[in-house]
Amino acid sequence: MITLYDFGPSGASYRSRIALNLKELDYNQIPIHLSKDGGQQFGADYSELNPQNLIPTLTDGGITLIQSMAIMEYIEEVYPDPSILPGNAVDRAQIRALANIVACDIHPINNLRVRLYLVDNMVVTPENRKVWIEHWIKIGFEAYEKLYDQGPKGLFSYGDMPTIADACLIPQMVNARRNECDLSRFTTLLKIEEACQVLPAFEKALPENQPDAS
Repeated sequence: MITLYDFGPSGASYRSRIALNLKELDYNQIPIHLSKDGGQQFGADYSELNPQNLIPTLTDGGITLIQSMAIMEYIEEVYPDPSILPGNAVDRAQIRALANIVACDIHPINNLRVRLYLVDNMVVTPENRKVWIEHWIKIGFEAYEKLYDQGPKGLFSYGDMPTIADACLIPQMVNARRNECDLSRFTTLLKIEEACQVLPAFEKALPENQPDAS
């Protein structure tokens, strides 16, 4: 049985849930709250499981994997149908590029530990932290829309079926709204989001639909 150690609002956890749901895989969830008890990710048992003290972590039988992108690539290879990384080598590279705009260039510099470090260690005001967050989301989303325009221009980020790119994009849009970013200019992304959110795989993955939702 697959087990996912995750946290409802976490973008990396959220994208992993979407991917698992798109694959129609059954999985158990073990919530790891990032702020309760000083951060449950720093507990001894979880530190042994994930030496980065980050989420998500996925176990599948005797396999333990960290990092959401590695998790999604793993389930694509081990559970190939339905595919979330379809097409030929060029198609798959383009899908990975879209996904990595979010997973490598937006999310890591806006996640919880970075936001806390900016305020607690760099003495950045909450107002300037918001400017920081909006800046990186804006330039990332602008690039995403341009790359979308170079592709097949389907209902989703790349063509007419959801992929790992959509699994990365949708949580980042939710996170952008949580940080009160104005997304009205990103009309292409809003259309992609609309197409995604009607699918059960995305609805099931919503933070408010998770076991740890308060």
